[in-house]
Amino acid sequence: MPAEPTRRVLDPGTDTAALKALTHPLRIRLLGLLRQLGAATASELAARTGESSASTSYHLRVLARHGFITEAEHRDARERRWQAVHALTSWDEARMNDSEAARAFVDTIRRAQLDHLERTVAAHAADAAAGRVGADWLEASGMTDLMLRMTPESLGELVEVFTRTAYALAARDADDPRAEQAAVFAAGFRMPAASGDPEAPDTATGTKGGASGEQDGPAEDGRGGAEGLR
Repeated sequence: MPAEPTRRVLDPGTDTAALKALTHPLRIRLLGLLRQLGAATASELAARTGESSASTSYHLRVLARHGFITEAEHRDARERRWQAVHALTSWDEARMNDSEAARAFVDTIRRAQLDHLERTVAAHAADAAAGRVGADWLEASGMTDLMLRMTPESLGELVEVFTRTAYALAARDADDPRAEQAAVFAAGFRMPAASGDPEAPDTATGTKGGASGEQDGPAEDGRGGAEGLR
């Protein structure tokens, strides 16, 4: 079995400053880009994000101060390149419910994940309409929503099996010239009991459709997280 990627496990009790640092949308995206694309300079990341070099440079220094990134090998003395320290960021979901600050962090990350999903689906649809997606990728891509009656243990096991399988398949394809960047999203939550509450989510469609594709945003780790955030 392939080794799991390196990860930073955030502790809501001792990593409060790091949690706060990672609630900025641009920092989330910069970290995701470094994990996806490899080492880069502030200027290169500014071009990818549409931000100024001064802005990306500042936010990169904040990420470095909290241990998410570090300086990479420089190609010349005039540039400062950065690289991600870990492939993933994760945390104990139950402990994140213990404080308002930690809950705010999780809410910010989930919103970033949803934004990443929306941008990825839109980019795939545009590429498909323009004929830039091969039939094999069109067939393999898609989204599924299911309503399953499960115990907490089974839901946790499902997520773990999904994650291990995803990494195993990616490792198998690492040297295949046909392999391309794929964005993979997964989520699992207890549904609220049926109560007639108009704010409660509708039932799942039970359909497969839509798609995923290469995108500038964060890479997922299978626990519902943009840019390697669980």
